[in-house]
Amino acid sequence: MPLYWTNEAIADRETIYDYIEADNPLAALALDELFTEQAEHLLAHRALGRPGRVAATREWVVHQHYVLVYDTSSADVRILRVLHTQLRWPGPGR
Repeated sequence: MPLYWTNEAIADRETIYDYIEADNPLAALALDELFTEQAEHLLAHRALGRPGRVAATREWVVHQHYVLVYDTSSADVRILRVLHTQLRWPGPGR
């Protein structure tokens, strides 16, 4: 089963990387690698984390400040977002 990153999740990773890289390039790289490693665990263990706040999703805290939101509605694993734990998810009106 393939692992996919949505455009939104890729944009989240880039934003996080750029923000951290400004102060600590090695930490930015390590965190981005952590996202990849943790997402790959989902290929074997789709039920990691907790049921998501959006239907047909799950949320897995992969770092004390970041959560992967992923889709469980198909055979594939789709990473929908990479969000800071302080961010309100889903946004207003959802």
